[in-house]
Amino acid sequence: MRIGIDLGGTKTEIICLDSNNGKELYRHRVPSPKEYQASIANMKQMVEQAESTLGKKGTIGVAIPGTISLDTGLVKNANSTWLNGKPLDKDISQALGNRPVRCVNDANCFAVSEATDGAGQDAEVVFAVIIGTGTGAGIAVNKKPLSGRNGIAGEWGHNALPWPKDEERPGPSCYCGLHGCMETWVSGPGMKSDFERVAGRAASTHDIWALAGNGDADAEACIQRYESRLARGLANVINILDPDVVILGGGMGNLNRLYKNIPQLWEEYVFSDFVHTKLVPPRHGDSSGIRGAAWLWNDEESKPLKIPA
Repeated sequence: MRIGIDLGGTKTEIICLDSNNGKELYRHRVPSPKEYQASIANMKQMVEQAESTLGKKGTIGVAIPGTISLDTGLVKNANSTWLNGKPLDKDISQALGNRPVRCVNDANCFAVSEATDGAGQDAEVVFAVIIGTGTGAGIAVNKKPLSGRNGIAGEWGHNALPWPKDEERPGPSCYCGLHGCMETWVSGPGMKSDFERVAGRAASTHDIWALAGNGDADAEACIQRYESRLARGLANVINILDPDVVILGGGMGNLNRLYKNIPQLWEEYVFSDFVHTKLVPPRHGDSSGIRGAAWLWNDEESKPLKIPA
C-alpha cells in the first residue's frame, strides 16, 4: 500500500491507499504539534498505528508546507516555521528505522493527486492552484511532481500581477518583502482587502459573494476585479508552461462562476490563436494533497517493498 501524510500547521493527517486501485484503506487525523521533535514523534506514531491496524507496511510520502532545499537538504519556505532549517525527510526516515521517505511541497502533492486519478488524470502537464488564506501552486508532469532546480517550481503566488493597471501599481505589500505579488491580490485576504480599500467598508469573502448575489454593486465590482486579476495571472502561467489543465483548489475554488468567466478573460492575454487549456475544480477536493503524498511512489517502487519487518 501507499501511505500519505499531510503535515499541516493545525492538523496532521495520514491516509493509506491500495497500491493497485487507489482505494482508501485507512485515514486518521490529529492536531499538529507546533514543535519539531514532537512533529517527528507524532508522524512515527501515526505510521505505526496505521500499519498495525492494517497488518502491512507501505511506502511513505509526506506533503509539507514548504520544500526541501536541494543545496542544504533542510526545509525552507515553510509557514510552519518550526520545520524550517530541519532535515525533515531524514529525521522521519530515521524515526521509522531508516525507511525511505519522500517529502514534497503540499501544492505539488495536490498536483500529483489530481494528475494521477483526479481532474487531470488524462493530462501530461497539470498546473494545480491552491487559493485560500495564501496563494500557491504545484506542477505535475506525467503524474510526477516538478520541483525545479531550486525546489520552487509552482511558486506562482510570489510573482507580480501581470499587465497591471495604473491603479494596481505598486500593489499591496507582501510578507516576502515585495509589492504586488499575486497572493496579495487573489488570496481570500487579498479580495477582502481590495473590497475594503475600494468600497470603504469591511466584509468577509463569503459576505462579498453573498452581497454580489443580492445585487450589491460594490461587491460585484470587486469580484470582477478579482476575476480579471486571476485571469491575467493564469494567462501568464499558460504563456510559460502551457499546461493541459489548470485545477483551482482551495476555498476560492468553490466559486462556480470562476470556471466560466476566467477562461473567457484569459484569452485576451494568452499568446495563441486558440486556448485549449481547461480550468476545472479538483476531483478530490481537500483530500488531494494527502492523496498526492501517497502517490509520490510509482508502481515499480511501491511493490514489492523491501522494508524491515
